[in-house]
Amino acid sequence: MQAEERDERQDKILPLSPLPKGEIKKVKVLRIINRFNIGGPTYNATFLTRFLPDEFETLLVGGLPEPDERDSLHIPQSYGVEPVLIAEMKRLPDVASDRAAYKKLKQIIREYQPDIVHTHAAKAGALGRKAAKACKVPVIVHTYHGHVFHSYFGTLKTRLYKFIERRLARFSDGIIAISPLQKQELASEHRICSAEKIKVIPLGFDLGKFRENLAEKRIATRQQYQLNEDEVAVAIVGRLAPIKNHGLFLDVVERLAIQGIRARYFIVGDGSERSWIETKVQELNERHGIRIEMTSWITDIATFNAGMDIICLTSDNEGTPVSLIEAQACDLPVISTDVGGVRDIVSEGKTGFVVPKKNPAAFAEKLGLLINEKKIRSELSQNGWKFVEQQFNYTTLAANMADYYRGLLAKKRQNA
Repeated sequence: MQAEERDERQDKILPLSPLPKGEIKKVKVLRIINRFNIGGPTYNATFLTRFLPDEFETLLVGGLPEPDERDSLHIPQSYGVEPVLIAEMKRLPDVASDRAAYKKLKQIIREYQPDIVHTHAAKAGALGRKAAKACKVPVIVHTYHGHVFHSYFGTLKTRLYKFIERRLARFSDGIIAISPLQKQELASEHRICSAEKIKVIPLGFDLGKFRENLAEKRIATRQQYQLNEDEVAVAIVGRLAPIKNHGLFLDVVERLAIQGIRARYFIVGDGSERSWIETKVQELNERHGIRIEMTSWITDIATFNAGMDIICLTSDNEGTPVSLIEAQACDLPVISTDVGGVRDIVSEGKTGFVVPKKNPAAFAEKLGLLINEKKIRSELSQNGWKFVEQQFNYTTLAANMADYYRGLLAKKRQNA
């Protein structure tokens, strides 16, 4: 995204129309997301803005992606959602920008008069919940999208972060975890709030596009990347960021090359780690004759996935990794490190394999098995769609959230 484009829209505020005579008052939800970058939170916020029942009206607000991240505004826009953008809401703490974002959030709350403020992820959760409390919003809800209390910060920062989150949780009417494991961590391990205050509502996705014309999409992708039919294509999809540990992926690729196990490899994404990854890729290609291609971001991931055979994830920490859900929706077996909520979205031995994190030998063993054994790949691929379709449909997400909102509002009225 060009700088001038960011500046043009940073203060865009949607006009608020008066309620027509005779119309039943809808429940207003102000949804605040950290930033519009590629990932689960953007999809989650989009679907909850677009597909809640008619009794709800939702306004979506969020920050812009960081300079090394891909803009994901095409996601809400593709569903007819035009969010309000606050350029000052940045990922990292900054006194000046945080204060400016906080003031803008309060301005939006005063104008929109929401019944519910629902924040998503850390920065939006801190600024949005404080603004909602200051403006006396009836119901305040927060969703944790990642397993954020380990692998991201040092010991001192993590302690401070927990202290802040505990205080914010006190005046939150509801806390949402996206997996049972995350709920257990929040309540028992990190003691952010009581388990009774936490509701598990898994993410939901529009997975239908990953089922359409799979055969034709496979042909198109394999022709684009000049893949022979007998070549096994392996991809890793995600930000090129330290937490994603692409070094582990490249270590695994090199181990397999030394063993004589051959495949074509694709690194999909971009980010702060791109430079050294490019250098390492070139080194491996020259030393071992490996074919690794860096594609940067791919918007039509459904078509790309259809041409692959295996999808990998090597992260040191995750919430609910979207790339693994999308891969299984395309009938692809997956291999992932055992982090965050991965075991909630991968059926071990049925749709893929989960291996210890930072263990290249274990990862290489499973990836080598899938590359060499077409029969095993085929068996795993048959289970993927049924597994994710039942758990992660956006209609289920919207219905579950609507029920949760109704319960919180009813409880607030009873206590009034």
